[in-house]
Amino acid sequence: MLYLYLTGLFILVAVGFLFGRSRAQAAARAEPLHSRPHYHGAFVALSIIVPMLVILAIGLPIANQMITTRALETFDPAVLDDDLRRGAVLRDIVSVTTGRYAGEPSVALRQAADVYASLHAWTYNLLLATGMVFGLLGAAYGLRTLSARFRARNHVERAIKYLLLAAASVAVLTTIGIVFSVLFETVRFFQRVSPFEFLFGLQWSPQTAIRADQVGSSGAFGIVPLVTGTLLITTIAISIAGPIGLFAAIYMAEYASPRFRSFAKPILEVLAGIPTVVLGFFAALTLAPIIRETGESLGLNVASESALAAGIVMGMMIIPFVSSLSDDVINAVPQSMRDGSYAMGATRSETVKKVILPAAFSGIVSAMMLAISRAVGETMIVVMAAGLAGNLTFNPLQAVTTFTVQIKTILVGDQEFDSAKTLAAFALGFVLFFFTLTLNVIAMQIVKRYREQYD
Repeated sequence: MLYLYLTGLFILVAVGFLFGRSRAQAAARAEPLHSRPHYHGAFVALSIIVPMLVILAIGLPIANQMITTRALETFDPAVLDDDLRRGAVLRDIVSVTTGRYAGEPSVALRQAADVYASLHAWTYNLLLATGMVFGLLGAAYGLRTLSARFRARNHVERAIKYLLLAAASVAVLTTIGIVFSVLFETVRFFQRVSPFEFLFGLQWSPQTAIRADQVGSSGAFGIVPLVTGTLLITTIAISIAGPIGLFAAIYMAEYASPRFRSFAKPILEVLAGIPTVVLGFFAALTLAPIIRETGESLGLNVASESALAAGIVMGMMIIPFVSSLSDDVINAVPQSMRDGSYAMGATRSETVKKVILPAAFSGIVSAMMLAISRAVGETMIVVMAAGLAGNLTFNPLQAVTTFTVQIKTILVGDQEFDSAKTLAAFALGFVLFFFTLTLNVIAMQIVKRYREQYD
């Protein structure tokens, strides 16, 4: 039905646009138009789109709710009170209606499916007819409003402004909704676990007993080991990606020939497109054994899963973030600054060190911060190369874990959703959100302090 509704909407909009434009062209023969003919056509199209989309947005949820309620009324009323049973029965009804139900449906299920199918056809046909009627009324209103002096352009541009405002509002409200949804669950977690223990505890072991009669750990929720592991792996990654990415950007922007740059830069940026699970396999099966064998040959105790292996591969992953953004920033420095430096007798390397890098400093810092944020949020590489152990250590040769890995681990399994273990994932997400927000604020302050504007 939705396909038919959108098809009818498209046809009415196309016809209304053509009629509105042709009517404006006819009116232009008598007197000059305030707006061009295509604005008149767009106004008629908007007069059709708005009421039909409003009918669809309001009518579709109401129709679905009515169909679902009437179909479930044929069952025991207790079904309506249990969300799990209600969802299961509704899936069975839809399966019987579409002919994908495995087995022979019961009499009650067959009756519910018949009610569902008949109401579905009736309500959706009514919705389609209502939408078409309001679309035609909108087209009539738009065509009747048009005249040579009608300010169609003003109305269309105002509608576009409201559309852009709505898009921006959706983005902002989505962010606010994510923050508050995580915040509410974090507050529930802190009702069970002390915030002081969570923020300053030195042991992370979130396993808890599922039932009261089970023997299980009460859980230890100190995030200091996770902070240490996250910072350790991120530091290793940015120590590799920072210099390599920056030096690559300097070479590409200042030293490489256009021919070399044309194929070297796309090859370098291919690293950003490699799936992280592939990099994780490389870290676990290739790099980690090499590090372990090399360490053992030097008499060092190296774990099979180490922060060093994860950090090195993660550094490889974020090299394109640093190099590509730094390259763009360096190229944005005006050529006149280079020419002035050369005119003063400076060499190319001196120009890069004394003129270009200071001028591009704020952009380079932003690229580094973006790369750090990307490294902090990485999961698969750490899971496969660094392990799951919440060890409090600064030794890069030992196994560690990070925030994102523990969030993934906690939310996998049969633990009930309102337990302290599961709610800990939201608390970790909130802390991780605050950490990345702090990085962004620091980057903005650095950019604000050192940014240079050129004519």
